[in-house]
Amino acid sequence: MKSPHEIILRPFITERTVSLSQGDPHIHEEQNITRKYTFIVDMDANKVEIKDAIESIYNAGKKKKDELVVVQKVHTIKLHGKTRRVGRNIGKKPDRKKAIVTLAKGQILEDYGV
Repeated sequence: MKSPHEIILRPFITERTVSLSQGDPHIHEEQNITRKYTFIVDMDANKVEIKDAIESIYNAGKKKKDELVVVQKVHTIKLHGKTRRVGRNIGKKPDRKKAIVTLAKGQILEDYGV
């Protein structure tokens, strides 16, 4: 059994993922906003392990039930490494796996890295 920090490697931060983490701009009520966060995860991790890892990392030390982070959906994407050339040497970037995690309405991750 892997630890949650071995499953979730790091957040994947781009302009698109930051806008997904802020939610739909047309919804003005904070309780109705659904946020999506993107992480680079271990290649062997499945959706259930990713969900449990996110919940255990972000719920550590919280005791109130309304403060707990609840993951609703997890989408995974395998990104194959590109072939790169430096001079006459040919190499390959490593493969990686990306997970898009959807939280319940009105929830937010404080330490996401934004």
